Amino acid sequence: METQRGTIKSIYEEAGEYVETRLELLKLQAISKSSDVTSSVVSGLAVFIFAIFAFIFVNIGLALWIGELLESSYLGFFILTAFYALIAVLLHSFRKTWIKDPITTMLIKKMLN
Repeated sequence: METQRGTIKSIYEEAGEYVETRLELLKLQAISKSSDVTSSVVSGLAVFIFAIFAFIFVNIGLALWIGELLESSYLGFFILTAFYALIAVLLHSFRKTWIKDPITTMLIKKMLN
C-alpha cells in the first residue's frame, strides 16, 4: 500500500511538473510570436516612413514639372491633388478586399507560423 501511495504521489508530482513546463513553453511561444510580429511591424513601418518621404519629394517635383509645362505652377498641384483624390475614393471603395483582408491574412499567417 505504501508503494502504491509513493507511485501515485510520484505521478502527481510529475504531472504538476509537466503542467508547469507546458505553461512555460506556451508563455515562451507567445513571447516569440509577439516579438516576431512586433519586429515585422516596426521594420515595415521604418521602410514605410522612408518611402513616404521619397513619395512626397517625387510628387512635389512632379507637380512643379506639370505646372511648368502648363505655365502655371499651382495647376500642377491641383492636377496631382485630383489624381490622388480619385485614388483615395477607389481605395475607400475597395478597402476591404485591397487592404483589410490581405493585412489580416498576413498577420494570421505570421502568428501561426
